[in-house]
Amino acid sequence: MTSLSVETLAADAVEPITSAGNAQLGIAVLAGIAVIVLLITKFKLHAFLALTIGSLALGAFAGAPLDKAIASFTTGLGSTVAGVGVLIALGAILGKLLADSGGADQIVDTILAKASGRTMPWAMVLIASVIGLPLFFEVGIVLLIPVVLMVAKRGNYSLMRIGIPALAGLSVMHGLIPPHPGPLVAIDAIKANLGVTLALGIVVAIPTVIIAGPLFSKYAARWVDVPVPERMTQQRPSEDLDKRPGFGITLATVLLPVVLMLAKALVDIVIDDPENSVQRVFDVIGSSMFALLAAVIVGIFTLGRAAGFTKERISSTVETSLAPIAGILLIVGAGGGFKQTLIDSGVGQMILDFSKDWSIPALLLAWLIAVAIRLATGSATVATISAAGLVAPLAADMSTTHAALLVLAIGAGSLFFSHVNDAGFWLVKEYFGLNVGQTIKTWSVMETIISVVAGALVLLLSLII
Repeated sequence: MTSLSVETLAADAVEPITSAGNAQLGIAVLAGIAVIVLLITKFKLHAFLALTIGSLALGAFAGAPLDKAIASFTTGLGSTVAGVGVLIALGAILGKLLADSGGADQIVDTILAKASGRTMPWAMVLIASVIGLPLFFEVGIVLLIPVVLMVAKRGNYSLMRIGIPALAGLSVMHGLIPPHPGPLVAIDAIKANLGVTLALGIVVAIPTVIIAGPLFSKYAARWVDVPVPERMTQQRPSEDLDKRPGFGITLATVLLPVVLMLAKALVDIVIDDPENSVQRVFDVIGSSMFALLAAVIVGIFTLGRAAGFTKERISSTVETSLAPIAGILLIVGAGGGFKQTLIDSGVGQMILDFSKDWSIPALLLAWLIAVAIRLATGSATVATISAAGLVAPLAADMSTTHAALLVLAIGAGSLFFSHVNDAGFWLVKEYFGLNVGQTIKTWSVMETIISVVAGALVLLLSLII
């Protein structure tokens, strides 16, 4: 496991905005997080407002002047939105083009046509993982659950046997694989290499989704045997079915940004010369913004135009894709503000001291912090953002691969045991027609399996590479 260098961090650290000792800072961190948790869970306040108030509360409890606490928060908010805001917007546009053009339906229909019987749960994992790459988790659920219910009803399959693999595919993509907001924010906070994180994320994601999806679904189907809700199985309206984009071109469009970012990571490893012209070219085309922008531009033609969309329809699709992400951008930005307040208060040094004194491996500490915040707030995104801010200093002397693994440890921890304070819990409960107990036995246990398996694989990889 990577060792921690307090001296290295201290040499580069900026002057803290408070002179509080570790004990007061520890209390301030707990109080700030408690304020956020209380506002979200008890008072049902929007996470953006809760994070904003919690950041100021953290500064106040740490003894920082209010003007400096505000400056830290606004600086963090601005830098975070600048770093990942465009990427979230581009991902939303690509996802909307995929859904509206019928490209998502084309992928689903093509894979299902090749699957039957025992292979169906594996087909659902594949569908969810591919569709889940450019889509936010909630959008993926809305898109895929009707398909899951339709397949289960028409094929007379167990609802959990089909549904759990699909949910696992979506959840693993959401927690571990950029360009989803959580991993992107963690990469930005920790200054990890996006391509390396993506490559290692895929390595961790594949066995994780297999265990939490098709394998666990066998047990979930025994524990919870419920019929498919009749009210959810009507055929979804789909326009221009004869003009849907083809399977191959749709899949290529979805995977384009992933291929470009992985190519950049590979070139960085093989050449490893910042002055080399080939590496400089791949540094551009493999950057997250360029890769997603390229996919969106290509998607306008391969998805939108292929579906018969006019220029006006494409413009409308792009416009409507941006409105729903306003809340996500604000939450992510406020999370960045909270992270910066943590850093400027000197919490990073406190975490380093804590980790050194208690001999807690950095990756395990990151996972545990993300687990605690996830359980308290119910939000994987809030858990990822907050944990990244807390443990970012631990990456100061880490190698490129271990910094990427730190991001994945946070992402794994952020998925632990979804329960009643998580919106995803209620989405799954309502769509599948379950009661609270049944949802815990299936969805909550599945999320915990993903978190534990992914966390264990991250720790194992840290011993190997």
